[in-house]
Amino acid sequence: MKELKSLNKYFLTYKYRLLLGIIITIIARVFIVFAPRFTGNAISTIENYVLLHKTNLEDFKAEISHYIFLILGVALVGAFFTFLMRQTLIVMSRLIEFDLKNDIFKQYEKLSQNFYKQNRTGDLMNRISEDVGRVRMYFGPALMYSINTITLFIIVIPLMVNTAPKLALYTLMPLPFLSVAIYKLSKEIHVRSTIVQQYLSKLTVFTQESFSGVSVIKAYGLTHNISSKFTTLSFESKDKNMDLVKVQAWFFPFMILLIGLSNTLVIYVGGMQYVNGEIASIGTLIEFILYVNMLTWPVATVGWVTSMVQQAEASQKRINEFLQVTPQIKNNNDNQYPIGNNIEFKNVSFTYEDTHIEALKNISFTIKAGETVAIIGKTGSGKSTILNLITRLYDPTLGKITVGKLPVKKHNLSLLRKQIGVVPQDPFLFSDTISKNIKFGKKDATQQEVMDAAKNAAVHDNIIQFKKQYDTVLGERGITLSGGQKQRVSIARALIKNPKILLFDDCLSAVDTETEEHILNNLKAHTHHKTVVIVTHRVSAAKNAQKIIVLQNGSILQIGTHEALVNQEGYYKALYKKQLTKKVS
Repeated sequence: MKELKSLNKYFLTYKYRLLLGIIITIIARVFIVFAPRFTGNAISTIENYVLLHKTNLEDFKAEISHYIFLILGVALVGAFFTFLMRQTLIVMSRLIEFDLKNDIFKQYEKLSQNFYKQNRTGDLMNRISEDVGRVRMYFGPALMYSINTITLFIIVIPLMVNTAPKLALYTLMPLPFLSVAIYKLSKEIHVRSTIVQQYLSKLTVFTQESFSGVSVIKAYGLTHNISSKFTTLSFESKDKNMDLVKVQAWFFPFMILLIGLSNTLVIYVGGMQYVNGEIASIGTLIEFILYVNMLTWPVATVGWVTSMVQQAEASQKRINEFLQVTPQIKNNNDNQYPIGNNIEFKNVSFTYEDTHIEALKNISFTIKAGETVAIIGKTGSGKSTILNLITRLYDPTLGKITVGKLPVKKHNLSLLRKQIGVVPQDPFLFSDTISKNIKFGKKDATQQEVMDAAKNAAVHDNIIQFKKQYDTVLGERGITLSGGQKQRVSIARALIKNPKILLFDDCLSAVDTETEEHILNNLKAHTHHKTVVIVTHRVSAAKNAQKIIVLQNGSILQIGTHEALVNQEGYYKALYKKQLTKKVS
């Protein structure tokens, strides 16, 4: 149960609802417990009239009518409070489920890039859906039936002992054996539940990756191979579920056997006591049978509840693994001070934790406020890493990065990122309309602002050719659009944000040079006071920058203007000649 201790804070949040639910449950059980006593009294009345002739017909009718109304009354009141019990406790479990999912999602948002490199999307989805669903059963049905069972035992057992102590002893004798059996089985259920959840995550991961990469799978003719792997994984998951079900299947038959034994003991022992005059009335015997049957469902649910708790603990353990991860990138400041747009790298080095690749090696440079800087170099030279460090997706291994007047670590992280517009190398678009994808950068943007941003990104003409224009709904990851169109919509999303710093990570690689020139001219006209950093492998995208930084293997090879660099021997001049030759040819 130690894994479930972390959930106690949710009980405290809804303590009044929980307390109300407990009170309502007690009231409901109290009223229902009256029914066997009234039924027993009614049987005794019939016995007195039919067999013993102790009452006359009129008194008999009045007394029987009295008990019938009492039985109906307590049944109706008990049913009403049972309804309120479910409305209170089950609704509480749904509210806690909502809070828990939000807490997990907030934790996902805080975790660093390394976390997402080491964990698969399908597994993350499974923990926030399937695992949380199992934990909810602990807050809802498991808790409700536990309170119900405890309340019934506290009320019914004393009544049974008070009515006929010897008969009560024989009736309750099987219960300790039931408790031992539950303890043994619950340990095995816990182990097997954990394995089942792990296989469910594997199945979710495999399915998610297969759907995401379906075009590649079809292009390589691997549909049969993938289908075969999915079938194998499905059978393995089925086998683990069957192992769990086989253990769970022991609960109900075993309980029904013990409950049947209790009923047999009531009839036999109670019957003998009645014959021997130890029990005064058949009504007492009927009352006991009703008490035993009243305990049937609560006792039967002990196994079910135990199973739910064990599954919830296995799921919460998986959830805690992520909730207990400490984010590597923390917001160290809650201030709301304006952030400047000058950037300085001073002796910065960075090594990726997962691969141990040294992406940057002791680099230093300054970008003045309002300056446009291009970073150029071969694949793997560290260009994208510089942008990731500016936005604090990572922190440098060594050295210092300053944005405005403060080191980047001392800025309010949320405010810092709000002042930066990023266009990633691999643009990500949501399965929503084009308009809403662009508005992602500014939620309250007008339609005119959306269109202006699209025009500056040179994608407006493409959009208006669609049947629904800006209301066109994109497929997953923007699959409806071409590579170049996705990049330009992503640029529009960054521009509409109107940030102080714009970071473009090789985001023009999928457009032709003419469109690239058009976009760059638009950017030049609308970014006079903004700091712009353009990562590119094209000289055509870098030539108009006020400063060009050439990287090679994580080190700065050259810094200067286009004119200066094409007039000195080195990587940039060689690249310029190579790309110019290609353009001419």
